Amino acid sequence: MIQPSYQNLRHDQPEPGIHLVTIDRPKALNALDSATLAELARVVAGVAADAEARALLLTGGGTKAFVAGADISEMQALSPEQARSFSSRASRMFLDMEALPIPVIALVNGYALGGGCELALACDWIVAADNAVFGQPEVNLGIPPGFGGTQRLPRRIAPGKAMELLVTGRQVRADEAVAIGLANEKVAADALLARGVELARTIASKGPFAVRLVKQAWQRGQSLDLAQACAVESDLFGLAFSTADQKEGMRAFIEKRPPVFGGR
Repeated sequence: MIQPSYQNLRHDQPEPGIHLVTIDRPKALNALDSATLAELARVVAGVAADAEARALLLTGGGTKAFVAGADISEMQALSPEQARSFSSRASRMFLDMEALPIPVIALVNGYALGGGCELALACDWIVAADNAVFGQPEVNLGIPPGFGGTQRLPRRIAPGKAMELLVTGRQVRADEAVAIGLANEKVAADALLARGVELARTIASKGPFAVRLVKQAWQRGQSLDLAQACAVESDLFGLAFSTADQKEGMRAFIEKRPPVFGGR
């Protein structure tokens, strides 16, 4: 698969089905400006259209930052209308990434502040390097978060802890991020990419249709009560029995051999 060229990021496939996106604006500590957000939107659309995609890994170039935040040099002169538009464009892109049918994993190296923390929160889970630093410091600039931080953070961690971080701007390092449930695990910085590929490889070895159904059930259930959410799960469970993957997976289990899934 030939990847289009980008100015502010790199898009690679280290293994079949595994997409790796690296935000690469080292002089700006990978800050999110309009151009970078537009390129991310193109990548997300491309991954969504790839029927062979199994997982998306998202990281930052260099060793200092995953994404240090939104680009303040671009934001400082925005009018209220322009600021709302900037926020809305980013939010739409984050929602599109969140809606991808495959797992999306943030590999956070260095600073993930403001828009960078919000970008990581829009991923399904976070692996933190031992030098990772998370935070929503927008109140230090006289603004609230604008890319979903006030909504996703209290959905990821305890609401009271989220409010504390949002209104104080306090930053947390990798150990605390894991302890409060913001990150799933901490790894050495030089092992971060390898760990991400390992996780993506594990996902790719499972039934592709089943993985997509798991994510669909999880996403749809978040806005429903338990009974409705379980009904959605039952519908998707039944749907899985129409697939070749279900037949292969169960046959392989009975025959005591590894399954060979085709994503059908």
